[in-house]
Formats: sequence, C-alpha cells, structure tokens
Amino acid sequence: MTGKEYFSTNHLVIRKKYDALKCFYQDGWSAETVAEKFGYTLSAFYSLARDFQKHLRNDPDTDYFFKDTSLRKKRVKHVKDVDSLIITLRKKNLSISDITTILDAQNHHLSESYIYRVLKHDGFDRLPRRAQRPQNQVKPIALEAPRSVALVFEPERFHSTSLGILTLLPYIHQLGLATVIDQSPYPETNTIPRLSSILAFLALKLTNIRRFSADDLWCMDRGLGLFAGLNVLPKTAWFSSYSHLVTRDMNVTFLRSLHTIWLEHHLLGDTTNLDFTTIPYWGDDEHLENNWSGTRRHALASMLVLLAQAPDSGIIDYGNTNVMHKDESKVVLEYVDFYRHNRHGQDDLKFLVFDSKFTNYENLGHLNRQGIKFVTIRRRGKNLVKRLAAMPKNTRKKIRVECAGHKKRTLYVYEEQVVLKGYNLPNTKKEEHETVRQLSITGHGKMKPALVLTNDVELSQEELVRKYSRRWLVEKGIAEQVAFFHLNRVSSSMVIKVDFDLTMSIFAHNLYRMYARDLERYTHLSDIKIYEKFMNNSGMVKIADEAITVSLKKKRTLPAILTTMKKFDAYNYPFLNGKKLLFTGASNT
Repeated sequence: MTGKEYFSTNHLVIRKKYDALKCFYQDGWSAETVAEKFGYTLSAFYSLARDFQKHLRNDPDTDYFFKDTSLRKKRVKHVKDVDSLIITLRKKNLSISDITTILDAQNHHLSESYIYRVLKHDGFDRLPRRAQRPQNQVKPIALEAPRSVALVFEPERFHSTSLGILTLLPYIHQLGLATVIDQSPYPETNTIPRLSSILAFLALKLTNIRRFSADDLWCMDRGLGLFAGLNVLPKTAWFSSYSHLVTRDMNVTFLRSLHTIWLEHHLLGDTTNLDFTTIPYWGDDEHLENNWSGTRRHALASMLVLLAQAPDSGIIDYGNTNVMHKDESKVVLEYVDFYRHNRHGQDDLKFLVFDSKFTNYENLGHLNRQGIKFVTIRRRGKNLVKRLAAMPKNTRKKIRVECAGHKKRTLYVYEEQVVLKGYNLPNTKKEEHETVRQLSITGHGKMKPALVLTNDVELSQEELVRKYSRRWLVEKGIAEQVAFFHLNRVSSSMVIKVDFDLTMSIFAHNLYRMYARDLERYTHLSDIKIYEKFMNNSGMVKIADEAITVSLKKKRTLPAILTTMKKFDAYNYPFLNGKKLLFTGASNT
C-alpha cells in the first residue's frame, strides 16, 4: 500500500471519525453531506458530534483521537521479586485466591489475572481439588506479615479468601453481642481492644483453622482482620499470651451475659439437654484425670466437659471443662444455679434431660424439691430386668412415637411408680415417700428394655419418649464441637485455657445456629456443612466513606446468602466505624 492509498481509505474507525468531524467543523460541510460521504446514518453522525462536543467540555486537555503513550503505567521495579514470590507460593500448593490475599497483606496489589498469567508463563497447571492436593514439599518461606493494629477504615480495596464469616457480623450487631463483649471482664491490650481480641479468637473458630501455629495465611488475610476490626489478625504468640490472662470467672460471666441474650430472644425453651464429653490431652500431665472416651473406646488423660443444649434451637447455653470425678454428680445443680442467676423469680426452665450416669438419685430428689422436672433413664440391674421380663404382655401399652424423617415407630410401654433409694430426705417416713414415674420401653431394637424415669405426671407416654429421644441431639452437637471446632486438638493441659477455648467454641456454634435459622431449608445443617456451603467463600472488599461492600464470588448458595443479608442493609455498625455493611455478588469468578 502506498502513502496516498493509506490516506485515501478509511478502514480505521478512529480515522474515519476524525475525517468526518474535520469536514463538518473545519470545512463547513452539512451533516447530511458528511453522513452520506462517510457511510453514517444522519442520527449516528449527530450522536458522534454530540459525544465529541461533550469530551471537549469535560476533558479539553486530553486529545479525543490521539492518545499520549508517555502516560502508560510504568513497570514496577521489583516485579521480578514479586513474580518469584508468586511462584514460591504456588509451589506450596496455594490457590490464586490465597496468593492474592498474601500479596495484599505485603502491599503488592496485583489482580488475579496477572497472577494467573505469571503461573501460566512458568508452566504451572491448575491445582487439583483440595482433598487431592499433595503435602507441601517446599521448605516454608518466611513471610513478614504486618503488625496487627486497629483498622482505620480509610477507602481501600483488598482480596480475601475468608469473606463468608463477615455475614455473621449482622447477627453480632442485631443481638447486641458486641456490647456484651465490650462489657465483659475479658482483658485487652494496648494495641488491640477487648472487642477485637474476642472477635479475633472467634474468627479462627468460625473458619475451621486446625492449628493456630500454621499462620502462613490466616495472619495475613485482610478479611479475617476486618471481622475483628483489625488490619490483620495477630500472630500465634499473641493468642497464646492472651489466653494466659483469662480466668474461669471471666468465662462464666460472659456465658451468663450470653444466657440473658438467648432468653430475651426466646431461644432456650423450657427444656435443656445435659451431657458430658471428653477433651483429650496428648501429653504427660499427672494433674489430669482419666476419663472414658467413646470415640477412642478407652479411658485416657483428659478433661471432662459439661455441655447444656436447648434441643429446639440447638443453642449451647453452658459449658464447663473443670469437672472432677468427685463433683461429677453435682454439676446438674451447678447448671440450675447458673440458669437461675439474677432471674429474680422468673424461671423458664422446666425440664432437664440427661442419661443414667449423669447424676445420682439424691440429686434427682434435690431437683424435684426445687420444682424442676427431669427425664432420665435408669440403670438396668439384673433383678430389675428379670422382673420386667416376667410380666404378662397384656400389661404393656402399645404407642406410636414420631421419629426422624416424620416417620413413626411402634413401641410397647409398661408404666409404674417406683421408690428410688436416696431420692427422699433421710428422715422421711415410709408412707410419705415420693415416688417416681417409670416407663419400661421395649420394641426399640434392643434386647433389654429402656427404663425412663421422670417426676412429671402430666406428659403423655408418647411425649416423654419423644422428649428423651431428642437428648441425642446434644450428643450430635458435642460431636460437631469436637470435630469442627477442633476441641480434640487442644495444645495445652491447662484446664482454664481449654475452658476459654470451649467458651469461644460455644460462641461460634451459637452464631452458626442463629445464621442457620434464617436460611430456609438449611436449618438442619451441622456447623461444618454451614461453613462449607455458605461461609467458605472469597472475593473483594471495598471500604468507602459510608459503606463497606463485600463482593462474594459465585457459589451455588450465593443467592440464598444475598437474600438473607439484604434485610441488614440499613444497619450501621459502630464497631465498623459507623459504616454500613453491604453484600453483593462479584462480577468475576
């Protein structure tokens, strides 16, 4: 092509626009003539002229046609070092989202597409699924995380792989839990206030972090830091030293404040399920007693833990890790004192449900005299089983009891009134002895009958059986606590430190229960399932003058998350510098 041919053609759109507007404005051609000459419709040319005039008014210093290439963004000097860091992090089997989060904490604000291009240029394939990824073979690199300080909430953007837990902040604000934490006796440091300290522990509990010492990623995640009102979470040493300052009385005071919140929102009901669990310690400490572990099938050095759960809401109301063998039977009275503390005569607790080894008959008598109903089972002695087996079949009543899946099961029940040794006061006359209602249940798949004891005379046999069978929910809740919140991986033999860990686990569990109540069709999910389906999500955070916008990446349950969070859009969060917290879907995946 010759130079004359180049300038006589208009195959470039930008040159066509330039020639057309030059003829219109400089040479004085009419709009109709220009449109016909350059192949525009008349309305299209008028739009072109309008856009040109708008540009001259708004940005006269910038040429509409010819761009200044000298303003192109300069290449970062240390880009080779950053690329090397990206490659090293990928060798540790970290995803692009994880790498972006770490780079943001190191003040290297790079897009995920740039990281992808670097990895692709270096020959890296896509990572396999997380469960199939090999163990890290590269020696860990020393990454200097920024010091944890209170967030100043200046306008900025950052990536995070743990944005799902931010959806729990509306519940913390709605229930007044931030105020409860601020008014608690928990300690605070010079740089990290009390609220941020507790929320920092809570952030680790909510995100399924197995070991606090594995802090390559979580101590650099800006999303976890935002949850606690910090730039990033503190390092492992801070968590360890903080828990040394916590006492049992602080935990009980905090649990009592939470107990008041649960009562005010009608989350506890009239029934509480009580049960023990064992938290093992994998070390040699003589001050720990041996307790039976159902999962391990043998006794081992451990801490015996009491948990109290509301069966309807799943809220765990109370926990205590300092249960000794000699005091094991008295903890039921300890929970009653906890429940009735500062209630001023108002009492919603009617039923306590527990198994046969939880307490003795003497304490059952104490509960009866305090006006509390109990539902428990009786140990099946040899003579007792033999007597019940010899009873005629026509003395048993056939009942139908609802079980899981809205199905019903046929059971056979024989009811009688029995006297328990130690149930009545020592000097009570024989004719004045109070009896206990006993139900002998067969047809439940076991060879020996189940013996249900209660001091309630109003509930029907079907209701009693159903009420005790729901006690197994607390066993399920305990299994979730141990598995998801990693209570079987405690790194300390100090009971008080484990008690604080348990208190934070209870707090995290109850937040998950509150969140699940707002998710239609998902209320039955366990904590680990809620985390996997809803909480485990990454994306971008934008902090602006009036609001913090959280853009979550595409996920199957994202529509349900956004629908649930929509009702909290009008909230202003004092612990987020008075800003709103808005949730949207990210435009990229």
